[in-house]
Amino acid sequence: MISARAARWREDRLSAGASRTSIAGVMADERQLVLIVEDEANIASFARMYLEAAGFRVEIAARGDDGLKAAEDHSPDLVVLDLMLPGMDGYEVTRRLRQGKGGQVPVIMLTARDDAVDKVVGLELGADDYITKPFNPRELVARVRAVLRRAAERAPEAPASPANATLEIDALRIEVGGREVYADGEGVALTPKEFDLLVTLIENRGLVLTREQLLERVWGFTFLGDSRTIDVHVRQLRRKLGNHCPIQTVWGTGYKVPVAR
Repeated sequence: MISARAARWREDRLSAGASRTSIAGVMADERQLVLIVEDEANIASFARMYLEAAGFRVEIAARGDDGLKAAEDHSPDLVVLDLMLPGMDGYEVTRRLRQGKGGQVPVIMLTARDDAVDKVVGLELGADDYITKPFNPRELVARVRAVLRRAAERAPEAPASPANATLEIDALRIEVGGREVYADGEGVALTPKEFDLLVTLIENRGLVLTREQLLERVWGFTFLGDSRTIDVHVRQLRRKLGNHCPIQTVWGTGYKVPVAR
């Protein structure tokens, strides 16, 4: 009798343990995955420690080409990407990420110095944010959370026009629902933030929006960058759309799209 009871107790304990293990496995799978592409092992491991403590799963790649493959294999929720990498630099990794199947994955770039050129080029390629080394790991965690929050809110926050709306200015046509832009009938590839910025300005046609207002409306209140981000994206829109870009600079204030052109 005692032996049978002990055996039953042992089976119950094993079953409970297996159940906890299964639940823990599900919970682990639900954590967001951050891919760190960084060739300095001490920086990568330090960032990993803080991100894991904050509740993220973390994968690390030490080369640019390995990072690109890891992004394709693991479909991370966010990539923390160093600029100076062996195998393939961070600029090229970002460019290929934006062209690949994971083109919407948020990217935070790590720059080795406080160089505006690095930041501008990174933002032009479609990076969502940047942080300068050496950095406080708590700031990295805060930026990761902020960028992921913005990415999660991107769909409901997308431009206010109905999903089936078509916006037209001269030869420029924008399909809001499909997030597609055409100039003279030719498709123009825009990054998510370039698209949202363009549509926000068109929806507020005739109004001057300051850089701070655009940061709030397009990037969200939690954006940790500065107003130069707006200038970078406007410059990219003008480069891609050429003479079809309707955005005008209002010196000392911000930008607008005029009511009539």
